[in-house]
Amino acid sequence: MPTGPDALRTTVRAAGCVLWRRAPGTGALEVCLVHRPRYDDWSHPKGKLKRGESALAAAVREVREETGYAAATGAELPTLRYPVDGRPKEVRYWAAEAVSGAFAPNSEVDRVLWLPLAAARVRLTHARDRDLLDALTGRLGPR
Repeated sequence: MPTGPDALRTTVRAAGCVLWRRAPGTGALEVCLVHRPRYDDWSHPKGKLKRGESALAAAVREVREETGYAAATGAELPTLRYPVDGRPKEVRYWAAEAVSGAFAPNSEVDRVLWLPLAAARVRLTHARDRDLLDALTGRLGPR
């Protein structure tokens, strides 16, 4: 692990999913947003890669840890890049259908919401996360 000035330039690698499902009864597309009390924000489930872990494995693990849902991953979505505390961060995302599970509050996430796309767009804290909704609908197509 780099120390000193090099540590500030090392990219933080993370991965996550835009977790989706079809709403019971209507079949409308819904996405899962997580609320992180530490940051008081609403975002897609994501987290840092563990040493030796692939980005896809990290994305699936983070979805399970943060939402309680098992995810069937699909297409890779755009990678987001942005600075955090003076360091570059890179987050790879996948579209993922929730296949089973249930949410229980935990140390990182205290609430989840399943929302239609328009409501999710408004609720997301960071504008960069909204682009992932467009990418998801582009991959899934209209239904």
